[in-house]
Amino acid sequence: MKEPIIMLADCQSFYASVEKAAHPEYRDRPVAVGDPARKSGIILAACPLAKARGVTTAERVGEALAKCPDLVVIRPRMQTYITVSLLITEILETFTDLVEPYSIDETFMDVTGSIAAHGSPEALVRQIQTRIELSTGVWSRIGIGPTKILAKMAVDNFAKKLPAGLFRLGFDNIESDLWPLPVHRMFMVASRMTRHFHRMRLETIGDIARLELADFKRRMRREMGRQSDIQAEYYWQIARGIDPNTYRTLNDIEPLLLELIVEVCYRARRYRRMGRVVAVGAAEADGRGFGRQATLRVPSYLPHEVGPIVHALFVKHWRGQPLTHLNVTLTDLSRDDTYQLDMFDDREKHIRRERAVDRIKERYGPAAIIRASSLLETAQARERAMQIGGHYR
Repeated sequence: MKEPIIMLADCQSFYASVEKAAHPEYRDRPVAVGDPARKSGIILAACPLAKARGVTTAERVGEALAKCPDLVVIRPRMQTYITVSLLITEILETFTDLVEPYSIDETFMDVTGSIAAHGSPEALVRQIQTRIELSTGVWSRIGIGPTKILAKMAVDNFAKKLPAGLFRLGFDNIESDLWPLPVHRMFMVASRMTRHFHRMRLETIGDIARLELADFKRRMRREMGRQSDIQAEYYWQIARGIDPNTYRTLNDIEPLLLELIVEVCYRARRYRRMGRVVAVGAAEADGRGFGRQATLRVPSYLPHEVGPIVHALFVKHWRGQPLTHLNVTLTDLSRDDTYQLDMFDDREKHIRRERAVDRIKERYGPAAIIRASSLLETAQARERAMQIGGHYR
């Protein structure tokens, strides 16, 4: 299986960029988003020009104006920012179906299966940046990596600082580029955890990554107590670029696998296409993985026909390692206005039922009807249905 290609698109100074796009007269002015009537309020976002003048996010409006008297402070418009965020998500979905909002201004994309249609990862990044900027006026920085953790740290530590706004961080350059950085530059390490690491004489990300997990756990226990084993494993995996949110058992994985099957079938019905070839791909925590496909007896977009094939492929090729990545695809598409009937199964009845469910979801929301398995702990459909741009409604 080829290595996954995950991207994280991060919008530069998102709220401020949206406001500057809406107010061309402020193009060359320092702009910040906050309440101009409340000097004790905080700055929610500042454009690069304002940051260059010393304005920082979360400082008080009065302090920002003292540093930068000609600062333009604009009252926030949250619904507008959500609308623009959703538009950006729609733009990203034209490049890949595997889009996952992380926050209102950050979105993950899995382009592993679609990269061939768009050229190299770097060429695809430039296409994405151009489309977003032309459509919204917002400049995006994009990190590339084989895991979401590496894509995130590629953005935060490198892409944001480069004029082109892109950086690839993989297992081949993690040691040379990421590990020398100070430990506070690691994802999810704030000031309090930084102090703990410094007391443990772990100054860089590489100081953690090069340790054996058992040794790191012993150090964490001495510093933070016996309850720190879970934290130790979490930070050790991040330092090595492994996504900590792994799925470990078949019972953990099956609800998510079924949700992916249901979603890919729904999207196929939405575009009135049936698929003949189904594929499942997975990446495992040790850096290995697999991708396998099978041909259906007849083209389909019905979960009860696609699902058993996907499940059988997964069970046959999964080595039992924790998963960091899972995807299901349906290809070799054909129009659904002509399809094969089945003497032993009323396919027409199943199609009518699925389309009725689709109409209910489209009218009342994706969580209006869900499968019982989506109530299990590792399922995601219900939680994602309650979010807009990565935030709860």
